[in-house]
Amino acid sequence: MMALTCSVLLVVGICILIYYSDLFVDASSSLSINLKIPKIIVALTIASFGTCMPELAISFNSIRSGNVDMTLANVIGSSIVNILLIVGVAAIVKPIKVKDRTVKKELPLLVLITAAFYFLISDGLFKKGAVSSLIRADAIMLLWWFLVFIFYIVIVVRKNKNEELGKPKYPLKKSIILILLSMVAIIISSDIVVDNAVLLAEQIGISQKVITMTIIVIGTSLPELTMTVESARKGEFDMAVGNIIGTNIFNICIVLGLPIAIFGTVSSASFNLLDTTVVLLAAVIFAIFGFSDKELTRREGVCMVLIFIVYYAYVLAT
Repeated sequence: MMALTCSVLLVVGICILIYYSDLFVDASSSLSINLKIPKIIVALTIASFGTCMPELAISFNSIRSGNVDMTLANVIGSSIVNILLIVGVAAIVKPIKVKDRTVKKELPLLVLITAAFYFLISDGLFKKGAVSSLIRADAIMLLWWFLVFIFYIVIVVRKNKNEELGKPKYPLKKSIILILLSMVAIIISSDIVVDNAVLLAEQIGISQKVITMTIIVIGTSLPELTMTVESARKGEFDMAVGNIIGTNIFNICIVLGLPIAIFGTVSSASFNLLDTTVVLLAAVIFAIFGFSDKELTRREGVCMVLIFIVYYAYVLAT
C-alpha cells in the first residue's frame, strides 16, 4: 500500500513539475521582453537561482547535520547531471543554437569558475593521498567568483537595455506573479518527487548509495531538466543554455561556498580526483561543443549522455 501511494504521488509530482516548468519558461521570456533585457540574463539569474533552491536547502541541512558527503555529492553530482544529462537530453530533443556572446563570455566564465572549484578541492593534485576538502578561505574565493559573475551580468544588462526582443506573452505584473508561483510549485513538486522516490526505493530495497547518487542528485535537478528541455523544445535557446550556466555557477559558488563560509571546512574521502575531474570535463565539453558551429547538435547531445552513463556506471560500481 505504501509503495502504491508513493508511486501515485511520484507521478503527480512529475506532472506538476512539467506543467509549471513550461509556465515558468513562458513567464520568464515575457519578463525579459517587458523589462527589455536579454532572455539569457533572466535565465542566468531568476531561472537558475530559483531552481537551485532545493540544492541550497539540502546543502545547509547536510552540513549542519555533519553529512558532508551529501553536501559535496549535491554539488558535484548536480554539476555533472546539469551539463552531461540535461543539456545532452535537451540537445537530443532539439539541437540548441548558442549565441556568439555565450560562446565567448558566458561559457568561458563557467569553465573558469569550475576550474577554480576543481583546483581548490583537488588536494590530491598537490599532496599524494590527501582527502578532498574545502576550507573557509576556499569558500570565500568561490563567493568572490560569484561577485565577478554578477558584475558581468550588470554589464550585459547595461549594454543590451535597448535590444528589440519582440512581443511578450504576458504583461509585466502577470509575468512576475507567474514566475513566483511557478518557482514555488517547481520547488514543492521536486520535493514531492524526491521524497516519494526515496521512500519507494527503500520499500523495494535499493541501497542508500544508489538513492543518494541517483534519486537525490537527479531528483533535485528535475526543475533544471524540465525547464531546459521545455526551453529547447520551444526554441528559447538562451533560456535553455543560460539556465544551466547560471545553475552550475550558483551551485559551485553559493550552494557550496556559502554554507562552508559560514560553518567551516568540509572534507570527504568518498570523492576522488576522478569525480572532480568529470565536473571540470563536463564544463569544458559544454564550451567546446557550443563553440563548434555555435550549436549543440543531436550527435553531441548523445555523446554527453553516453559520458554521463559511463561515469555513473563507475560511481554505482564502486
